[in-house]
Amino acid sequence: MKNRSVMTYVAACCVLAVLVVSGYVVYESRALSYLSSDPKVCINCHTMNTHYANWQHSSHRNWATCVDCHLPRDSFVNKMLAKARDGFNHSVAMTLGDYGSNLRITDDAAQRIQTNCISCHQEAVSQMQASAELYQNQQSDVPMGRTCWECHRGLPHGLTRSLMATQNNLGVKEAL
Repeated sequence: MKNRSVMTYVAACCVLAVLVVSGYVVYESRALSYLSSDPKVCINCHTMNTHYANWQHSSHRNWATCVDCHLPRDSFVNKMLAKARDGFNHSVAMTLGDYGSNLRITDDAAQRIQTNCISCHQEAVSQMQASAELYQNQQSDVPMGRTCWECHRGLPHGLTRSLMATQNNLGVKEAL
């Protein structure tokens, strides 16, 4: 009987320790902030400061947040799945520090951004879509035959080529 009460006490302490450590990790990592669409969430990781600062100086700041461009907008489920997958990949890369000095977009993320560019700028790109086969640099797996950033490289993150870039990055500030 005494062994059973000791084991119950040890089990309760273990469960409590796991809950405390889990709560601390959630608090310290600001995990709940990732459920929002606030662009400031993206600078929880210092590697995104340059991208955030450049976005603040772009025309997109007035119309689109990070999630508007980088996550699917077709359904809430797809948005949350992509956010969870990207968040996990970002957490692993930031924890292990294996992202290098240049961030590389995944094929899945590139497809989402391309789809969202076309969606927001449908009126402007409708003529280009109609004549996509006339482009010399056509990619069969990309809507319109080219990615939008082939021509619009500076939007919305400026000409940032590496995490060490300082264009418009005099510290992260609130947009006016």
